Amino acid sequence: MLLTDDEGIRKLNLDYRNLDKPTDVLSFPLWESEPPLFARKTTLSLGDIVISLERAALQSTEYEHSITREIVFLFIHGLLHLLGYDHELNFEEERRMIDRQKKIINSLEGLI
Repeated sequence: MLLTDDEGIRKLNLDYRNLDKPTDVLSFPLWESEPPLFARKTTLSLGDIVISLERAALQSTEYEHSITREIVFLFIHGLLHLLGYDHELNFEEERRMIDRQKKIINSLEGLI
């Protein structure tokens, strides 16, 4: 995981998504599809998650919760993308991802 600022994540967003603006979180999967069979029996890296601390601070104020909670939420969001969830495909997939995010973040209540 990489923690950066808005300028750092803007550059990555431009380079990899052709969007010249900052975002809160980016995920970079290592696998295009299923990992090879040998990888299933070992420790496996799913990819990288990049979070803008500036954006997390703004959003934590906007949503009226701690920056820690916002960073954890963004990490969960990025991790779900690495696990194959995609909220941009259609409404059903978006709902599925949001529900999973809520379930995970709710299970962490009291810890964050």
